[in-house]
Amino acid sequence: MLVLSRKTGESIMIGDHIELKVLSVDGDQIKLGIVAPKSVKVHRSEVFKAIQEQNREALAIPTDLLNKLKR
Repeated sequence: MLVLSRKTGESIMIGDHIELKVLSVDGDQIKLGIVAPKSVKVHRSEVFKAIQEQNREALAIPTDLLNKLKR
């Protein structure tokens, strides 16, 4: 993991097109701004993990059930 220190108003670049900017720091909470192309999906990690879990569950549908749906 790369660890960087940034102050409010400073940013980092991820690749050529994604900018991550520190908007404010208030206690233990940091507000970040993300500038990325619309083709890049940006999610909070807990939402990303939930999406992955739902996708895994969707793939776990028994094949016999899928065959019944084809009829």
